[in-house]
Amino acid sequence: MIVAVLGAGNGGAAALVELIQQGFRTRLWNRSDETLRPFRQAGGIRYTGVLGEGLVAPELMTANLAAAIEDADVILVCLPTLAHGRIAEALAALGANAAPVVLNPGHTGGALEFVAAFNRQGAEPPPTAEFSTLTYVARKPQPDRVLITGAAKQLRVAAMPGGEAALHAAQTLYPAARTAADVIATGLANVNMVLHPPGAMLGAAWVESSRGGFTFYVEGLPDGVGRIMTALDDERLAVARCYGHDLPDLFTEMQSIGTIESGADPSAGLAAAVRNGAANRHIKAPDSLSHRYYREDFWYGIKPFLAFAAIGGAPVPVAASLMKLAEILLGRQAISEGRSASFEGRSAEAMGIDGLGKDELLEWVRS
Repeated sequence: MIVAVLGAGNGGAAALVELIQQGFRTRLWNRSDETLRPFRQAGGIRYTGVLGEGLVAPELMTANLAAAIEDADVILVCLPTLAHGRIAEALAALGANAAPVVLNPGHTGGALEFVAAFNRQGAEPPPTAEFSTLTYVARKPQPDRVLITGAAKQLRVAAMPGGEAALHAAQTLYPAARTAADVIATGLANVNMVLHPPGAMLGAAWVESSRGGFTFYVEGLPDGVGRIMTALDDERLAVARCYGHDLPDLFTEMQSIGTIESGADPSAGLAAAVRNGAANRHIKAPDSLSHRYYREDFWYGIKPFLAFAAIGGAPVPVAASLMKLAEILLGRQAISEGRSASFEGRSAEAMGIDGLGKDELLEWVRS
């Protein structure tokens, strides 16, 4: 199987490591050739962490999207979620509607936005599936290497209607993936939507003054922030129930993924469990308000969550308050470049679900 990995950041680099270790043929694409240059100079991607230590080399590293996807059996999109609309438009322009696409991750509403971007171009969407969360906890400490501190032990995957080939491809690449009922379930299982916004908002002064000079999941996560996180998680679960999904709480979800330790005591509280998780313990806070914990997790996490909540008829005052504060704090700097900017993040319009009622949305994702 030939896997075209789109994105040479933390997730894409980590994906290359594991997929090559498993014997898949791989290609790596990145929009900026400058990001690929250190990998070429090193002869591949150097890696350390939970997947071992070494160097792997894909068959091709290129900034030419057409070359990367030619004859690929699956396209694995490991880009920030704010790039999903833009990459969908690029693939539609190339006539790429045959190879199944797997969004790693889709986060909240990713598959919906991806398919909607094809539809707006008048192009037939490819079979499309999404993971609820990135399959790795990874960072690039240097431009030519990736440190992988966690690999998901279990995660959720769902496909858009007609996406059976993408679902099969996702589970072939990642046997730990468990099928969810629909992409609303995977979207509402997005842990980052709950994990990042409370700490990012309440720690904004510290971020600006120290430029990220503290550990986000330890020093930036006292019990008070954890209480806000728990309240936001309660809203997430309530919205899920509106659509007939009984999802686990964030503690249980992160425990199944592996970012909360298996022996963690729930009675100590969510914040304590996250602080003590090995995978995230040493990760630094955002170095500015332009970091993805702001740009991505508010406009492409909380915002589509609010759209799901409105359609489902669930009150979500904590999420709405966080989004309002983000709009004041960041203004338009948080909006992504490209087509999706016209929708100001992942809105209902960007996902192609504006004007739908709950039953219509459920029919759309399950038909």
